[in-house]
Amino acid sequence: MMDEKLNMRDIAAQARQAAVITASLPGELKNLALQSVAEALRLHGDIIIAANRADLASAESAGLASALLKRLKFDQEKLNAVISGIESLRKLPDPVGCQLDATRLDNDLILRRVSCPIGVLGIVFESRPDALVQISTLAIKSGNAVLLKGGSEAALTNAALAKVIDNAACQAGFPAGWLALLQSRDDVKAMLAMDEYIDLVIPRGSNDFVRYIMDNTRIPVMGHADGICHVFIDDSADLEMAVKVAFDSKCQYPAVCNAMETLLVSSVVAEKVLPVLADAYGKAGVELRGDERVCKIIKCNMATEQDWATEYNDLILSIAVVDSLEQAIEHINKYGSGHTDCIVTQDKQRAEVFMARVDSASVFCNCSTRFADGFRYGLGAEVGISTGKIHARGPVGLEGLTIYKWLMTGNGHAVADFEPDKKPYLHDKHI
Repeated sequence: MMDEKLNMRDIAAQARQAAVITASLPGELKNLALQSVAEALRLHGDIIIAANRADLASAESAGLASALLKRLKFDQEKLNAVISGIESLRKLPDPVGCQLDATRLDNDLILRRVSCPIGVLGIVFESRPDALVQISTLAIKSGNAVLLKGGSEAALTNAALAKVIDNAACQAGFPAGWLALLQSRDDVKAMLAMDEYIDLVIPRGSNDFVRYIMDNTRIPVMGHADGICHVFIDDSADLEMAVKVAFDSKCQYPAVCNAMETLLVSSVVAEKVLPVLADAYGKAGVELRGDERVCKIIKCNMATEQDWATEYNDLILSIAVVDSLEQAIEHINKYGSGHTDCIVTQDKQRAEVFMARVDSASVFCNCSTRFADGFRYGLGAEVGISTGKIHARGPVGLEGLTIYKWLMTGNGHAVADFEPDKKPYLHDKHI
């Protein structure tokens, strides 16, 4: 936990020192730390839930939007879910120290590429307290140190969670300073200037916030801003399947980044499927906003240009009718955020075209966009979603929190032995 007597630079420096140790911890100790954290969360659950109730009461008094209140809630069900996630994480292989590649340059001169932790992560996340548990436990398993700043509306819950997790991990053998909970925006601003200590910043928030982070640091930034996800119901879609996928994508949990925000429907099937969907969405309390063609088929509000580029995180859905697969792909690539998009179709060839041409981190066929999640992918939960194209893309789990180093062992070898017209390199991969 962050010691209020230390300034931000001291905290970052301590995290850097801790990261040297966490990088070399054996997998058995990291799993022991995860077990200790799970047990501590179970033991101190009442304290954590009470802190969350206080946060919720303050947020309701302040008029926080209903979608954000849903994200903020951390009850017994959420506690059970994060503990279950930790237990699943423990069962995954250690992502550190894996040999990714090997090359024999000469007899007794071997080059290996081996996975290792990134180092010190600076993560600023939204109002979901369960994100703190996921991030910190992923850091444990991947051998990283982490500086965390959650939303101010979850301050009490985050403080309770961070204290329990930090104490449990340290009792299991993690070094002091491996985790710090930042207290203010000024701490974040100070952190962004500390590129000598921090290796990667992962912001989770609005587009404007992510852009602010990128514009105000020299530290590499990984993450995504908006989650404008689409489902396209194609000409040959099984309509029962289409209704199921489109409903789950929007309604299973609308307050998260992998929920569908825009539904695209082929003009071939629009008059058949839209009334059925409108009925299902109406019963679920979803506000529908459609283009002119949609409004002629079902009762809904007229969509604006802004709707196609909006992440609602709520029970609101924009709908458009398109005349072709190409038009659907063009719409998604224009208005989407590169997060997750899906086609519902029985035509394998059209599915392959969609999945190849849609430029998103996750592209699905015949399944809900809500599957775009580190835990569901088997990555051991996630520290966030990356829509970038460098290092990690999509849900960022254990593998996304590691990088690699090159290790070479020789037997007195010198470069001079391999100069032109001398000994050639073997570059043998069969070792």
